[in-house]
Amino acid sequence: MSKILTMPKDMNEILDTKEIVDGFIIGIKNLSINVNMCIENLELLNDIKDKDIFISLNKNMHNNDLKKIKDILIELNNYNIKGVMFYDMAVLNIYKSLNLNYDLVWAMEHAVTNYMTINFYNDLGINYAYLSSDITENEIINIEKHSKSKLIVNMFGYLPMFASKRHIVKNYLNYFNLKDKSKINYIENEGNIYPIIDNNLGTVCLSCNILNGIKSYLNLDVEYIVLNSFNIDLDKFIEVIKLFKSVNKNNIEEYNKKINNSFKNIDTGFLNKETIYKVKKND
Repeated sequence: MSKILTMPKDMNEILDTKEIVDGFIIGIKNLSINVNMCIENLELLNDIKDKDIFISLNKNMHNNDLKKIKDILIELNNYNIKGVMFYDMAVLNIYKSLNLNYDLVWAMEHAVTNYMTINFYNDLGINYAYLSSDITENEIINIEKHSKSKLIVNMFGYLPMFASKRHIVKNYLNYFNLKDKSKINYIENEGNIYPIIDNNLGTVCLSCNILNGIKSYLNLDVEYIVLNSFNIDLDKFIEVIKLFKSVNKNNIEEYNKKINNSFKNIDTGFLNKETIYKVKKND
């Protein structure tokens, strides 16, 4: 079975779940997007040093971020972490200039979709790939067979749809002279409601439905799966973790139904939906 990683919201969630998960994905303040918890004080990592910890440095970097990236990468070497997830090539280039004990994870979200590019990055010394959530179960299995890297796959939770450096919500509120201090806003489109977060790094929009990949999970042979607690009640999330941890072929249908019945907005994402692109001919 794959190891289970979660994206915790805070230290309380970490303490409540650390006995039933294998590790956590945590961000660094001002250097991470699409993570639930960002820290400034790396000493917090000592409280979970017995777990597999991945640090996400996955935003598009600016020139004025480069020194901070280098300092963070060096400081992380003092802690027992598994790896650093990166989007921007600046992280890779700085990492390669240093002699560090942990691995890198290619985590370019929607771009990590095929084993050939994963193997290209593996030849550069990157031993992990965090697969896109835009591909099917069969495509993940095909990548498993041909990839030289260890794989990380989302299996539960809201999924990031897009990120923008623009402050979409704040600009809207300012334009109409509206006041709203909500941490999460929502966009309604064609009957679907999408969570949207506007913070100091820009705007992130997430899927309207919660991914439930527990049935696909049993068919995969990846290093880690990720369960995301964003916008989900902690008690319900802990129950989901326990179901993934104990699922097998005999109880899969029962467990799948339990998850589906616990949430109103649930689906299997792209796991069972093949996306077909067609070239339109001009007459």
